[in-house]
Order: sequence, then C-alpha cells, then structure tokens
Amino acid sequence: MKVFKGIGEITPEFRSSVITIGNFDGIHLAHQEILHRVVQEARERRARSVVITFDPHPQKVLHPKRQPFYLLTTLDEKMKLIESLGIDAVLLITFTQAFSATTAEAFVREVLWDKLRVQKVFIGHDYAFGNRKQGNEDFLRSMGGMLGYEVESINTFTVNDTIVSSTNIRMAILDGDVRKAALLLGRPYSVSGAVIRGYQRGKEIGIPTANIEPGKELLPANGVYAVVVDLEGAHYPGVLNVGFNPTFSNEKLSVEVHIMNFGEELYGKYLTVSFIERIRSEMKFESPQKLVEQILRDKAKAEEILARFARLG
Repeated sequence: MKVFKGIGEITPEFRSSVITIGNFDGIHLAHQEILHRVVQEARERRARSVVITFDPHPQKVLHPKRQPFYLLTTLDEKMKLIESLGIDAVLLITFTQAFSATTAEAFVREVLWDKLRVQKVFIGHDYAFGNRKQGNEDFLRSMGGMLGYEVESINTFTVNDTIVSSTNIRMAILDGDVRKAALLLGRPYSVSGAVIRGYQRGKEIGIPTANIEPGKELLPANGVYAVVVDLEGAHYPGVLNVGFNPTFSNEKLSVEVHIMNFGEELYGKYLTVSFIERIRSEMKFESPQKLVEQILRDKAKAEEILARFARLG
C-alpha cells in the first residue's frame, strides 16, 4: 500500500480513483464495510482505491481542551488495518488549524478533482468535512454533478441493535465491556507496549507479571481481564490487571499481565495484549495470601474464557 504524506506527493497513476474520506479511528465494522465497498468498486472499474484520512485526529486540534479524547488505534495500527483490507493507497493529510480553514469546495476541487480526478466517492452516512463541516453528502453530490464524479453514502451499520461507531466503542471499553467493543470492532481491542520494571510483587507472591507501559491512553475500566498476549508473533493465554493494586496501596496506575505457563525474562520486550473478557472489578484484599487465592481463581476463569474464545475463533 502506498502512503502519500501530503497532497503534493500524489502521483499520476492514482488519478481516476475510487476514494473514501474519514478519520477511521478504530477501523471498526462500519469502516470495514466502507473500505470493502471502495476496493470492490475500484476493481470493477479497474481503478485504484484510495483512503483520505487525517493525522492528528481533528478533535485533537480543534478542541484540545476537550479532554480526555481517546483514540482506538494508533496511526501505525490504522495504516496496517487499512492495508489489510486491500486499499491501494492512503493520502495522509496533516491536520492543522490552518488546514481546518479549507472550505469543502476548495478541498473537492483541489484534491478530489485536480489531484485525483476521482470517479466515485464513498462516505459514511453522517460524515462531513471542510470548514464548518459543509462537505456533507448533499454538497458532494452537487459538486459531483458539476465535475463528473459519483457519490455513495453507506447506511448506518448496527450489531445487536447497537450502532457501530468509534464513540460507542470507546464507551464500551471505558465501561470494561470489552466483549461488546470486540463485537463492534470486529476484533478484540488491543494495547501494545514495552515491558518495564514494576514493583516486582508478582515474583514475591509466586505469580510473576509483566508490567506494560501502554502506547495508548484508552484503557478498559480498572479490573481483571482474560487476554491473549502476542509476543514476537507467538500467542499466549494471560490474565491482566488494570488498576492501582489497592491491596498494596499503589499510587500509580499499572497494566500488569501474567502469561500462563511462561517463565522467560520479559523486561524490554514488546507485548500486545488483546482484551477478550472482563473477569471482575478491582478489589482490595486483607492480605497478599488472599490476593494469591483470588488470582488463582482468576487464572482458572481466564483459562475457561480463552478456551471458549479459541473454539469460537
């Protein structure tokens, strides 16, 4: 997949393309539907498929004080997921305050038409772009009638009567409902990070854990989760705790994972953990021994959950 890091980098072979425009945070099921349609349409027309997206996310630039605003995917994750769906190229536009002043008409004429000479544009049913969000479906159709391109809007996508949207997925994750988030994403929510030195209490109580420095701000609600751990391409079952370890009165939030039946040194390694199901909320125990007893129960529950997940997968 070709990545153009700016409008000026677009090359001639991507003229007469089929495109879509959006932030695409999460590349969830609704996004996937749009991208599948773009790829299919491009193949039928023997054209190239192009995604136009923005970095940083416009919300981070336009409303920096509206905190917190959590992203579901890092830019690297987003690019890999887009590529996995068969898209030929991404136009990655750096979103700035100055760029936000670009009118929808200028964007259509200068980018979609002059640079790409698009054949067809796909958008989500409620997507809008350009200064004051004037670039909605009606506007695109009007401009398409003048310039000569087609427009198709993809209807609302739902799963179990829930609208698939980045906002709904963020809410599910923050609530700890990682099963719901996975249903809407089309895959488990994951967090990656390097293993750093923690308090080393896991070793002291006989259940070693890897303390992860997550690369994302968005973490599930404090509690214990059954997870799948990706380490250098190999997958392992695990049980993970997000929280402050109230039994030991920690002041700093930690993300600690115990990889089952694994005894290798992990400091400095890079892990990806995929959240499969929440086991329980965070609890304070009377003693480390009581904590160990609960962790053993958590491990047994995690094994049961992950065995079921493996069968479904």
